[in-house]
Amino acid sequence: MGKGKLTLRRRKKASPPPPKRPLEIEASTSAANNNSMIAVGSKASAKKKTGGAARLWMRFDREGQSELIECDKSVIIKRVCIPARDLRILGPIFSHSSSILAREKAMVVNLEFIRAIITAEEVLLLDPLRQEVLPFVDQLRQQLPHKGASRNHGAGHIVLQEEEMLPTSGQWLPVPEAAEGLQAELPFEFQVLEIALQVVCTYLDSSVAELERDAYPVLDELAMSVSSKNLEHVRSLKSNLTRLLARVQKVRDEIEHLLDDNEDMEQLYLTRKWIQYQQTEALAGSITSNNIVPAINHFRRASSTRSGSLTSNYLNEHDVEDLEMLLEAYFMQLDGTRNKILSVREYIDDTEDYVNIQLDNQRNELIQLQLTLTIASFAIAVETLIAGIFGMNIPCTLYKTNGVFWPFVVGISVACILLFFLILGYARWKKLLGS
Repeated sequence: MGKGKLTLRRRKKASPPPPKRPLEIEASTSAANNNSMIAVGSKASAKKKTGGAARLWMRFDREGQSELIECDKSVIIKRVCIPARDLRILGPIFSHSSSILAREKAMVVNLEFIRAIITAEEVLLLDPLRQEVLPFVDQLRQQLPHKGASRNHGAGHIVLQEEEMLPTSGQWLPVPEAAEGLQAELPFEFQVLEIALQVVCTYLDSSVAELERDAYPVLDELAMSVSSKNLEHVRSLKSNLTRLLARVQKVRDEIEHLLDDNEDMEQLYLTRKWIQYQQTEALAGSITSNNIVPAINHFRRASSTRSGSLTSNYLNEHDVEDLEMLLEAYFMQLDGTRNKILSVREYIDDTEDYVNIQLDNQRNELIQLQLTLTIASFAIAVETLIAGIFGMNIPCTLYKTNGVFWPFVVGISVACILLFFLILGYARWKKLLGS
């Protein structure tokens, strides 16, 4: 018996597992599918979380070529070499602020609805499909290709001499913008900045014009008729005016801050810094080659004899005349827009003063009327006092005299009327009442 039990136990261990029933098979397969779906869902949610920070940007290059890209903050930071705090300035928290920041290789522009990062070779525009940003996108598409074509057309008629070539380790690099006809053209970053300022100033001017068009009829109507409806319209108009003035003032103050600081304006010359960096690298590479040393000396002699106006635009680190003229032009335009808003505010203040004068006049008229009625009430009270005295049951000889009642009543009334005019004349003599 004991052996049989042992053999049975051994046979149990050696026997294969019993086959699963169909229901058990379906349950196991469904559980496996659910686990796989949960894993895939977690991976998808992780991807969604990582990609949720990506935002839509539009890239424009020097030739006007554009493309829509979707990048997160890390890609933008690596691409344009700016700190992460600059991207926070372009975020929704600072959407109504205005700032132009200069960095080593980029310019961070946050002007009203235009939020962009400008480099010497391209511009990255944030949220390009917004309704307010579309005019800026259209201007970039219209003006950048034209300027790039004019630059290429002008460069086609230039014959570069040996003096205008920069020696490198294996090739000759032409000095950028070597033609005299191209000296007056702004660098790429200033072209984009000019378009941005132009679009913002145009938008603010149109907003001020629309505000003026709505303000004057409302103020004229309030001057003619003071009512709660007209007062509510003026209150809404004044709040809109205050917000618009704050927006114009922010852009104007930012431009004024740049004009007051030459160092900040120098840092905005991205093309100049890029050219200086390229020339420094080229000179460093050519110094290592002994066979190009005579060419370097020849290049230095040629560049020293060349006209100073050509080189100063890009090699003089302290030359900020182009940017200063650009900023001054739009500063004056914004100052004119601000003066328009201030003139509308002065008109509102004048209308409010006129309405207050009208209300004060009406209050004075009411006070005069109240004083006149008070004097009349005093005169009537004197007559009432006399009538009340005679209405008492006090023995008097006048009660027994016939024909005295009406003359007595008329006499008291005339005396009260004379008392009224006497007090009224005294009030006018003291200028308590108007004429």
